[in-house]
Formats: sequence, structure tokens, C-alpha cells
Amino acid sequence: MRKFTYLLLTLVLAASCISAQKKETPGINQERVEQQPSNYQLFETKNIWVLIKLDTRNGKMTQVHFSLDSDSYRGELILNDRALVIPEDEKAGRFTLCPTQNMYTFILLDKVTGRTYQVQWSLKDGERFVIPIR
Repeated sequence: MRKFTYLLLTLVLAASCISAQKKETPGINQERVEQQPSNYQLFETKNIWVLIKLDTRNGKMTQVHFSLDSDSYRGELILNDRALVIPEDEKAGRFTLCPTQNMYTFILLDKVTGRTYQVQWSLKDGERFVIPIR
């Protein structure tokens, strides 16, 4: 009886490992999509109603607001509407955002040159900005 219990336990454990491995292994089409950088990426903020949409080619950004309440604001507010590189140097995946300990501040990184920018989002006009870190 003891051997049967160990055998059964081993089979169940092996089956669960195989099942978990299949779930973690992406399909061929999914792998191809993930390997290609996208033109746009959304980044979460610590405010559940606000995300930052980044054009990864040129560093342009908007602050995206959504709501479950029809009376609340839904829309995009501009953080940076000027490209940080010339059109010939634009490349999908060139820019990315990194959160900081301050919920309103992110660091924008140009992965080609290493340049960094402080990104400040806000619910208030006049408190949103993107400035180079020198």
C-alpha cells in the first residue's frame, strides 16, 4: 500500500509539473510578438485610474485616465508632445519608463544613448513635465 501511495504521489507531482511547464512556455506566435518591440507601451502608476502611454520610438508621452463612473474624467493629457530624437533615429523600443519611489515621478531612459529624463505626471495642470537629467 505504501509503494502504491508513493507511486500515485509521484505521478500526480509529475503531471502537475508538466502542466505548469506547458503554461509557462509561450507558443511560437506569442514568442515572435514579444521579441518585436512595440511602438507604444502603457506603464502603470500607483494611481489605479492613471497610466502613462509612451511612444517607444521617440519619447512622446500622454497620461491616460480611465474611470468606471460616467461622470469622471476619461481621456489623455499630454506629458511630452515633442519627439526627443530626429525622425531618422526613431526605433520601436528605443525609450522605456522606470518607476521611482515617488508615485508621480518616472525616469525615461533612451536605451540607445543612455540619456535620462525626469517625467512628472500630475492630476493638476502645470505640474506635468519632462526634463532632461544632466
